[in-house]
Amino acid sequence: MSEHVLIEHSGGVLTLTLNRPDKKNALTQAMYGAMAEAINAAQQDNQIRAVVIQGSDSCFTSGNDVGDFVNSPRSDTKSPVYHFLRAICHAEKPLIAAVNGPAVGVGTTMLLHCDLVFVADNARLKMPFVNLGLCPEAGSSFLLPRLLGHLRAAELLLLGEELSGQRATEIGLANHALPAGSAVLQAAQDAARRISELPPGSVKLTKQLIKKGVAQVAEQTMDAEGAHFTELLGSADAREALTAFIEKRKPVFASQ
Repeated sequence: MSEHVLIEHSGGVLTLTLNRPDKKNALTQAMYGAMAEAINAAQQDNQIRAVVIQGSDSCFTSGNDVGDFVNSPRSDTKSPVYHFLRAICHAEKPLIAAVNGPAVGVGTTMLLHCDLVFVADNARLKMPFVNLGLCPEAGSSFLLPRLLGHLRAAELLLLGEELSGQRATEIGLANHALPAGSAVLQAAQDAARRISELPPGSVKLTKQLIKKGVAQVAEQTMDAEGAHFTELLGSADAREALTAFIEKRKPVFASQ
């Protein structure tokens, strides 16, 4: 387990808390691995009825840790990233997210696999994959158009537009927008506890029916995205975009 992911089991609810405040909860391979292991173990634990993924009362996650991200392969099916994505894609028990502050990249795409999402009204959701010379991941190129329609998905993925939590709720990316801070975390816990008191067989079957056919296509999409992602990561455009990001300057892309 990673020291940067706090794991708590209480009253039928497993809570995974991203705990790397000095880096705005930027995700490392170790953090992905810890979350994947915990989520997979929860599927076999009859005492756990729901899983909450949260950050702090001011930050969900700024996305991938850039250094870890550049130096570690991420599309290999043996990688911690893939294990995490597959875990949230196929989780049989409800996944609930509590989002304060920034939710960048996978911080937003992981929400597409959650069953309930609570956000701060001023949360900042963004998927800047194209901006970094990359492509969508986590099955988002399939799940986002399915959820929002082509035009809104294109706006978010092609332009990398940032959404407030309020706007995310209005277009269907989240269930409720709440005042920032502890109210968001509490709402997720309350929903998880309500689920934990329901008949587990009915909860499991209902989730299966809701997601019937979706998880398989999402996983196939993840595999295709991963292959393209790895190829693009080695491209001149991605190198320039990531270097410019680190150097805090505007990238300059060569003509194709």
